[in-house]
Amino acid sequence: MLPSRVGRARPRPLGIGVSAVVVMGLAAVALAGFVLMASLFDPKPGPVVGVSGTSTDSASSTQDGRHRDVLAANPLYLSGELGSVTCPAPETDPHDPASMENFLHEVTDCLDEAWGGHLTEAGLEFEPPNRVYWYTSGQSPCGTYPLEGTSAFYCHANKGLYLGVEDIVTNSASSDRTAAYAFLLGHEYSHHVQGEAGILTQHPDTQNGAGSSRRDEWSRRSELQANCLSGVFLGAVESSFPIEEAQREEILRDAELRADRDDEHTHGNDANSRMWTEHGMDRRDPAACNTWEAEEELVD
Repeated sequence: MLPSRVGRARPRPLGIGVSAVVVMGLAAVALAGFVLMASLFDPKPGPVVGVSGTSTDSASSTQDGRHRDVLAANPLYLSGELGSVTCPAPETDPHDPASMENFLHEVTDCLDEAWGGHLTEAGLEFEPPNRVYWYTSGQSPCGTYPLEGTSAFYCHANKGLYLGVEDIVTNSASSDRTAAYAFLLGHEYSHHVQGEAGILTQHPDTQNGAGSSRRDEWSRRSELQANCLSGVFLGAVESSFPIEEAQREEILRDAELRADRDDEHTHGNDANSRMWTEHGMDRRDPAACNTWEAEEELVD
């Protein structure tokens, strides 16, 4: 089942800078980077699948309980809908890097405003991510960039939001679809939101005995949640951006393109990638993005 809400408390809602979990997104997506019909949404939360361990040791059980609480009962879900944000789409020329960088900064300003207010109201500490919008290769605490096929990523080690200004255009075939670029930016920014909420620190690499299957499932739930949270933001700016039916379909097609390919099983299939993005846009509520309690087939 898809989550509807989790106990709501009423709603509320830059230059180039430079937080270790790496979460990558865009195009072929190299590491663990990239959600329908109302009848599919069940307001009752389902069981957590593959998120906590099975040890009967009391200390391990306590740790698993905290792990589960951070993922599935996070304060992020308790402040209601993301408030509407006035965020007109800047004029953008994909062939002009200065224009693209200006677009990225203005939309990130809007993301700071929207998520900063929401997280603060949820009782979570918030500081904006560091912005690193690159033109040439470089080094981050999470490794060198860019990797092949990867033009954007979030580095939790330094709370860095990394985007290749020209690379994102190249990897999107020089598209003039500003809504799709906003979805990509919103997806990577959503990993920062997860970081501020403590979700990224629950990566199974930090847990004892985590196998590759568990790590892949964690990655899919994390990536699909980031899709959904990006959708929440896009729903909040729908009127001012604006995002009409054509732009909405571009966003959903873009979400499908960022799904698993070949033998990869870290981002979810194209149907689920599209579904969670759409779910976020429709609900505009982070509580609807609780992938950690979704049934396994919805995060496959």
